[in-house]
Amino acid sequence: MTRVHDMGGQFGDGPIRGDAPQSPVFSQGWHGRALAITLACGALGRWNIDMSRHARECLSPADYMRFSYYEKWLAGLADLLVAQDIVSRAELAGGEAAPPGDELTAKKLQAENVAAMLARGGPSSRPSDAAPQFAAGDRVVTRARARNTLVDGGHTRLPAYAQGATGQVLRCHGCHVLPDSNAHGLGEAPEPLYSVVFDAGDLFGAPERQGDEVVLDLWQSYLGPA
Repeated sequence: MTRVHDMGGQFGDGPIRGDAPQSPVFSQGWHGRALAITLACGALGRWNIDMSRHARECLSPADYMRFSYYEKWLAGLADLLVAQDIVSRAELAGGEAAPPGDELTAKKLQAENVAAMLARGGPSSRPSDAAPQFAAGDRVVTRARARNTLVDGGHTRLPAYAQGATGQVLRCHGCHVLPDSNAHGLGEAPEPLYSVVFDAGDLFGAPERQGDEVVLDLWQSYLGPA
């Protein structure tokens, strides 16, 4: 069973409206602060990007649907901070923070280091002995169910609309961190990552135009030979 966030390919939510080119990066002032707080807390090293994504996915369905994009970020961050004993629920409720310990103070992201951190990003490519099982042009089929096979109800990057679908490998990107493992503290477990192309009609039944395609980046353990 997928979570509420896995809504790709569903009908009834209206058209996707892109921002005009002149729109600001952040439509509201607090959005930039939400991003800054999230990056600063991530620099403490208590979780990784896959854990943070899973935290947002685990919000209650009612909250997930009513929260805006950055409200989801802050709600997921609050859950991570509590889970890692960095902030207590009492601190969040009262709006008063206790003094941080020496460990957290030492890991504080300094203003002069922000630009370098942003430029460095978070690359997920890793050296690995895992050999690619597929090559460009191979026909592959995804898992029959979009689920994490390591942790029940866990994080996965295989969308439900592509489960059990047949596509064709475009290229292999080398080995990358496996989110299904990394999101749950089970190690990075790098494995080959592929770009796979699917016919939109096969995925959705009623594509916008005949011949439209969808390209997904999928890990090797999500795939089998077609």
